Amino acid sequence: MNTHDRAAVVAVLGPTNTGKTHLAIERMCAHSSGMIGFPLRLLAREVYDRVVKLKGEGQVALITGEEKILPKDARWFLCTAESMPMDRDFAFVALDEAQLGADPERGHVFTDRLLHARGREETMILGSETLRPMIRALVPDAEIVTRPRFSTLSFAGACKLSRLPPRSAIVAFSGEQVYAVAEMLRRMRGGAAVVMGALSPRTRNAQVAMYQAGEVDYLVATDAIGMGLNMDVAHVAFAGLSKFDGRRRRRLAVGEMAQIAGRAGRHQRDGTFGTLTFEGEASPEFTPEEIAAIEDHRFPDLDTLFWREGDPDTRSIGALIRDLERRPSETVLRPAPEAVDLAVLRRLAEDAEVRARADTPERVRRLWAACGLPDFRKTGAEHHARLVARLYLHLTEGNGRIPQPWYAAQIAQLDNVQGDIDTLADRIAGVRTWAYIAHRADWLLHPEEMAARARDVEERLSDALHERLTQRFVDRRTAVLMRDLGAKGVGEFPVTIDAEGEVSVGSHPIGRMQGFAFEVDPAARAGDRKMLLATAERRLGGEYEKRATALVADTDPHFALRTDAGASVALLWRGHEVARLAPGKNLLSPNILLDRRLERVSQKGREAVVERLKAWIAAGVERHLGHLRRAGMAGRDGAASPALRAVLAMLVDKGGVIARDAVAGPLARLTKEERRAIGALRIRIGSLDLFIPDMLRPEAKRWRTALRAAAEGTAMPLLPPEAAAVLPAPKEPERTRIARLGFRALGPQMVRVDMVERLAAHAHEARAGKQADVVNDALATSLGLQPQTVAKLMRDIGFRPAASAVGWIWRGRMREKEFEKTLDSASPFAALANLRRG
Repeated sequence: MNTHDRAAVVAVLGPTNTGKTHLAIERMCAHSSGMIGFPLRLLAREVYDRVVKLKGEGQVALITGEEKILPKDARWFLCTAESMPMDRDFAFVALDEAQLGADPERGHVFTDRLLHARGREETMILGSETLRPMIRALVPDAEIVTRPRFSTLSFAGACKLSRLPPRSAIVAFSGEQVYAVAEMLRRMRGGAAVVMGALSPRTRNAQVAMYQAGEVDYLVATDAIGMGLNMDVAHVAFAGLSKFDGRRRRRLAVGEMAQIAGRAGRHQRDGTFGTLTFEGEASPEFTPEEIAAIEDHRFPDLDTLFWREGDPDTRSIGALIRDLERRPSETVLRPAPEAVDLAVLRRLAEDAEVRARADTPERVRRLWAACGLPDFRKTGAEHHARLVARLYLHLTEGNGRIPQPWYAAQIAQLDNVQGDIDTLADRIAGVRTWAYIAHRADWLLHPEEMAARARDVEERLSDALHERLTQRFVDRRTAVLMRDLGAKGVGEFPVTIDAEGEVSVGSHPIGRMQGFAFEVDPAARAGDRKMLLATAERRLGGEYEKRATALVADTDPHFALRTDAGASVALLWRGHEVARLAPGKNLLSPNILLDRRLERVSQKGREAVVERLKAWIAAGVERHLGHLRRAGMAGRDGAASPALRAVLAMLVDKGGVIARDAVAGPLARLTKEERRAIGALRIRIGSLDLFIPDMLRPEAKRWRTALRAAAEGTAMPLLPPEAAAVLPAPKEPERTRIARLGFRALGPQMVRVDMVERLAAHAHEARAGKQADVVNDALATSLGLQPQTVAKLMRDIGFRPAASAVGWIWRGRMREKEFEKTLDSASPFAALANLRRG
């Protein structure tokens, strides 16, 4: 295209958010055909999608280095500046962000398009106000239109990450810094979307869609965000104010700062910008002059643009290099620094085989086209030149095409969705290389098929990269809960509790309800636990009341007494601890201490729970200890004799088992009727002990032990094994504790009192002539009793060994009336027995 045969050029200049790009799109669509060149393929793709909605897929083309959508009847083209088809005729042509002509790396491309890209009916150059002098010098006939910013942009100062307002974009200047900031935002605010120039359009769009939909409130991006990517950003925070530009690390120019800060506030909504401070690090600071310039949109004018011959001489490699090194004739233009393509060309010019093959203008043009392959993987000119050399050799032998099996093998090597973020990003960069090659129609025999294959691999890798980015930098649950905690009233996210007790806010699990205990999701990070507990505290009040009501209405089988050794005796409801037993008015009526987790239940609800648990305890006492309870009631009967009341009181106090010697006095004064009354209470008066046989059953022993531990305020002891004899006999105080459960100490062993009574009864029957042997050897053997145990038992019941050392002779036991004299006169039970004497 030549500059002299086109309509007048309009330069639309102004800061960000002036609607320049929107105007260009409207003007293009008003023409019969048109083309716009953009600085980023992501921006080209974004605008392509917008125009497709207006004109239809068959009418719109997208051309970037790695992506080409070119319908046969396409009339409107959206391209990157490098990919603009300069040999086609369009009614309208526009160049976006034309001030990039001052960029050392790509400036010569934008300068060339500014000079030569023209529409036959209308040409539009979009850019910063700083471009005005260059337009005046290079396109003197251009009409310059200045557009004001739609909204106000103001400085908000420095801000900590923890206080960053929602809908903020944080701009970092390295991949490592992007990752670090995104990681911190995940921990503190639920996460962030990530946008970098290295992302494929598919990954970038998925990340931006997540931000735009409000799934996350923060966006972390490189400075690529400054190039016209339109998002709903209220505040831009700079994580730094310097960048590495490929040659050195330097402070951003104020125009670059403004380009990035200008992403804040869209259309009529005002925006703010500032810096981000990190703990223990010096905060980047804008100077007062920079702040004033950004707020007022006043920047130093550009005084030069970079230039390189856009249509170089290709008669030979030497002529090509000389033309590319030629200095511009215009004083406002200066030679572009050596770009990657020229650096690669210089290296290949030293290769004898390459020089030999570049022997015609057509082959030189093909060499220069191969050198234009972008170094997507950023491997450097030396390494990249080796790949270009191999491609060129393929392009200059045989049929002049890259072998399809070799090309397909390169794509196949990259078709692997495993790996971390950096690995996937590198593979995508690799696929971009082969996608670029596939869009050179003269380089492959079946370019459409290979382009489709490259596109499929890139899409799979892009989806995997989006997933990895989301997994690493987004905690959707935390993001939801941060908004939920900030909401008033019930909030917008429903709380659900499934049949297994899993608690979810929205679709995100936060923990599990176990009875009245909320347990934070074990997979939650330590820093999130406090927030999850706060959410549960705020949202589960109704659930606690509902569970309290369910407990009160539940049936007895769903309650249990927990008697784990070493722990307090607890009450369980459906397997979950709800209360503990504490000392009460007597052994069989303990107090109920509700678990502290029931504090979330209302006072009325807690009282109902206590009454229900008391009722269950009473039912359990009746079921397992009913005879003991009735003995206690009989002992409190005022009509009973003092002796009877003393026996019953002492028996109940010992849990239903007491040595006969301990009640010998009052027992001796019982009448036959009172003894029958004792028998009616299911109390057995044995040779050595008084006991209630039902109290020797396993559950009765467990309940008796639990209630005694509660009455004494101690932990539950270890229950003895379910055997009739304990060997060896433990030492005190364990010996006393086991005795309370119905065992009698007999030398080296402790034997259950009902078994003791059976052995004693057999001995007395033998003495009366009803049994042949005094000792029931069969029973003693089955119980595993040792000879010393049997000997101690025989002596205790009144026998002594015969003189011949074979057999036993009755010697009699102390009479109960004689034993009465041995009672401690200070004993309350002795006093009770003495009442009868008075």
